[in-house]
Amino acid sequence: MLNTLEFVLLLLAAAVVLVTLFRSLNLPAVLGYLLVGAIGGPHALNLMQTSRGASHLAEFGVVFLMFSIGLEFSLARLVAMKRIVFGLGAMQVLGTTALVMLLGWLLGLGLAASFALGGTLAMSSTAILSKLLADRMELDSRHGREIIGVLLFQDLAVVPLLILLPALSQPAEDLLFTLGVASLKAVVLLSLVLGFGQRWMRWWFTLVARRKSSELFMLNVLLMTLGLAWMSEFFGLSLALGAFLAGMLIAETEYRYQVEEDIKPFRDVLLGLFFVTVGMLLDASEILRNVPAVIGMLAGLLVCECVIVL
Repeated sequence: MLNTLEFVLLLLAAAVVLVTLFRSLNLPAVLGYLLVGAIGGPHALNLMQTSRGASHLAEFGVVFLMFSIGLEFSLARLVAMKRIVFGLGAMQVLGTTALVMLLGWLLGLGLAASFALGGTLAMSSTAILSKLLADRMELDSRHGREIIGVLLFQDLAVVPLLILLPALSQPAEDLLFTLGVASLKAVVLLSLVLGFGQRWMRWWFTLVARRKSSELFMLNVLLMTLGLAWMSEFFGLSLALGAFLAGMLIAETEYRYQVEEDIKPFRDVLLGLFFVTVGMLLDASEILRNVPAVIGMLAGLLVCECVIVL
């Protein structure tokens, strides 16, 4: 196996070459990062091995991407989007889950297996979709706002989904109690953050900014972002949702643009690492052995999503 320096050099060289190639062809940089991981991962050349530390570090890329997206929003704007988040988002998640469950039942799958498959296919990759919208500068477009709204609802829907999947075999009373506790924790967190976070965030950032230290200001941004992401995960929600809330609260302050410029460089690097680690999980031989099934599932999923949204 390669030592650490050789691994880093190989990763950087492959990323620069492939991302440059994909950019030259007007293709998303995400595909370049995924290909780097797929080629060098354990299922291909086996030059790179993913580790828990690298995976955790890569997750920070998603956290800071959602934080940046939060900077484009505000509390008033989020309230104005409630129909998109809880209307279109709920329709997409529930509709896709129901349709896939019906197909699973027709194919002879059990209730638990059909529900697990439906819930999984109802979710989207926040990282990939958000990155594509950001690269195309379409976050502020109508369809961009609708996509972000649906992704936010999916982040919320993950909580009951993760509770329901292992609890399907439990008594109904235990399931209702578990769901009730999770819902209460989510409501408490969102109420605290959205109710008191805005005023507190402006006061705290002003206090730090008066010290006139750029490194202190940057450390404070990292603390707020990762702190709210951790709180969100602690209360049973996703890291990405907590980071989005942190960005949205800072967007209400006068420090929004400074924060956005400060985090952009290492955000994109960490996000690239995230896509490389995802690419390492791809097994091309397994995909080639099941090409008809993969194409069929993708086509069916796209049709279901179009029917629900349209």
